[in-house]
Amino acid sequence: MLRQGTSRTKNRRSSSRAWAVLAAAGALVLSGCGGGGGSKADPPPGATASAAPRVQLPRLDGEKLQVSAVWTGPEQANFEKVLKEFEKRTGAAVTFVPAQDPIVTFLGTKIAGGQPPDVALLPQVGALAAAVKNKWVQPVGPEAKAQLDANYSDGWKKLGAVDGTQYGVYYKAANKSLIWYDAKAFEAAGVQPAKTWKELLTVADTLSASGTPALSVAGADGWTLTDWFENVYLSQAGPEKYDRLARHEIKWTDPSVGQALTTLAELWGRKDFLAGGPSGALATEFPKSVTQVFSGGDRPAAAMVFEGDFVAVNIAQTDAKIGKDALVFPFPAVGGKPPVVSGGDVAVALKPSKGAQALLTFLASPDAAEIQAREGGFLSPNKAVSLSAYPNDIQRGIADALIAAGDDFRFDMSDQAPAAFGGTPGAGEWKALQDFLANPSDVAGTQNRLEAEAAKAYGN
Repeated sequence: MLRQGTSRTKNRRSSSRAWAVLAAAGALVLSGCGGGGGSKADPPPGATASAAPRVQLPRLDGEKLQVSAVWTGPEQANFEKVLKEFEKRTGAAVTFVPAQDPIVTFLGTKIAGGQPPDVALLPQVGALAAAVKNKWVQPVGPEAKAQLDANYSDGWKKLGAVDGTQYGVYYKAANKSLIWYDAKAFEAAGVQPAKTWKELLTVADTLSASGTPALSVAGADGWTLTDWFENVYLSQAGPEKYDRLARHEIKWTDPSVGQALTTLAELWGRKDFLAGGPSGALATEFPKSVTQVFSGGDRPAAAMVFEGDFVAVNIAQTDAKIGKDALVFPFPAVGGKPPVVSGGDVAVALKPSKGAQALLTFLASPDAAEIQAREGGFLSPNKAVSLSAYPNDIQRGIADALIAAGDDFRFDMSDQAPAAFGGTPGAGEWKALQDFLANPSDVAGTQNRLEAEAAKAYGN
């Protein structure tokens, strides 16, 4: 089995370079937005979108395929445009079947009933490991493997492998170290993007005093809270401890975890900082956490929302323009360096069919990724994807930084964990951090609950 963390370099200098590259992307984003015209900026010099197909696909006339992922709303709609192009090129008929979290449970039910989808996109490394252990998935075929070898860095290929066998294609990536903000709210309060955690607390205090709560927190979706923790922990405790905690080689009762929770409590413990207070945050799902920041004119529900590049999908559901009304800055440094946490969705074949392998081949190609990149709120780890496919300077900068970082990234910690701990609504880490959001003073109790759940899920 691929052990959590083996695909990520442990060299401190390499990690520092990744931090620098992605922090520089944040600076690029801000400078590119200064004129207010970044939402439809010209492509970078020399970057052109490819019109001709770059991958050959077989004819699949009459074949029917089902594809499952936990995506909904505009994210699902944008992915369905990719599937439409696959249908056009192959003659296959493809149906998208929305999955529920945890996706391993959803797929287990489908497989037990004899009706698995042909392809699934798994949002956790732990889910891939579980699917392989259960013998649900097929190895990647030679055509898809060729696309991976041509278009992906070793780090992303290794994340889709188990015991040295390639089972998955990382179709979608994420930079989960970004804070998006309402430009008018910042201007009205006279504040600037924060570079350090201390500055972020000062900005939050000034914003809230101006009459606009600082933060919109999606507490109803526990995965967003794990992302908060991971960014604080990575910056404060450092990459080596991050890797060890991800593998449960150190306990959640470790003082470093307590320090990160105490730091989070400085923000979450201020009721006036949160849109709707703690109870309002716990009732807010992710899409609303974004749209309520960029709606309401001069009186949005909050001034900032933390999450990945995919926030752009939800901003697009409002009247706000990315690069003018909606701006972004890198997650502030809590320790010596700002954090860089990545995530992603890996496509796997659940049936030994020609159609399933053809779809994996397509998803590993730049042709598929560029379709969804044009819709916004999407980031590809495929280094052959043209930067001009991204719709604005903000997303071009984030995409360029991801590719430039190569293998130097830290993957989302909860996504590496067994699903029972890091990927199940109302359980494990998700529930423990929701309880902590409700009562940020209970650091020790939260650590004990996290460790009890982790020990049970990891088996150690």
